[in-house]
Amino acid sequence: MSDKQINLVIVTGMSGAGKTVAIQSFEDLGYFTIDNMPPTLVPKFMDLIEQSNENRRVALVVDMRSRLFFNEITSILDSIETNSSIAFRILFLDATDGELVSRYKETRRSHPLAADGRVLDGIRLERELLSPLKSMSQNVVDTTELTPRQLRKVISDQFSGDSKQVSFRIEVMSFGFKYGLPLDADLVFDVRFLPNPYYQVELREKTGLDQEVYDYVMTQPESQDFYKHLLTLIVPILPAYQKEGKSLLTVAIGCTGGQHRSVAFAHRLAESLATDWSVNESHRDKNRRKETVNRS
Repeated sequence: MSDKQINLVIVTGMSGAGKTVAIQSFEDLGYFTIDNMPPTLVPKFMDLIEQSNENRRVALVVDMRSRLFFNEITSILDSIETNSSIAFRILFLDATDGELVSRYKETRRSHPLAADGRVLDGIRLERELLSPLKSMSQNVVDTTELTPRQLRKVISDQFSGDSKQVSFRIEVMSFGFKYGLPLDADLVFDVRFLPNPYYQVELREKTGLDQEVYDYVMTQPESQDFYKHLLTLIVPILPAYQKEGKSLLTVAIGCTGGQHRSVAFAHRLAESLATDWSVNESHRDKNRRKETVNRS
């Protein structure tokens, strides 16, 4: 597939079979996603995508719960298929009637096609309406025995091959405890026990990204010992987070102001992990003190 070609996935299937989990999985893979797209809007939307230079990997959830919708989508798919700039697949999610009934009872929702009847009546009607579309689908996934985590893995295995986006990323960030804990942190480490460069006048206005501060922090015996144990703790558990289906793991390292020690440690950790993982490095409070001083 060329870089200019649009990769379109239409996600559909039985209500309760996992379309919400599926569209979230595509978002994690770097797709531009829209939930519950009316079939009549698909051609106009694809025209906009063709004219744009933005993300050209698109996943749309389209529900066909009436014969009219099915007639619309079949003609739309025929037109898309003749468009050489669009490569599209249909992902159809299914599950047994018994499992779908159980899921509806668990969530206490009514089936959209059940009206005043039983949930099972709505499921059977929907299955009848969607049967032709299922036969057109290139990817059919039965979610009866799948947990949400397992469904995410199935989608990643089937659809991440044509995407440069990875399904598991690590965010290594520094912060200052005086400004509060990061709300999105999964793992938090405190390096306030290390010697503080703030008390070295020549280092006070610099940050942990400056070589002088970095060297001051990382050459301390306490730093070397702590960093060795930090890697020993973090590295072995990363595959388990990935296996569990987590798309982003945030590792936060904090010192008092988030300017010196935590920045140096976060930078070194990000560089180490980046040899084997997709890593982003950020420093929430690196310049916070300077900005406060300037405003005052």
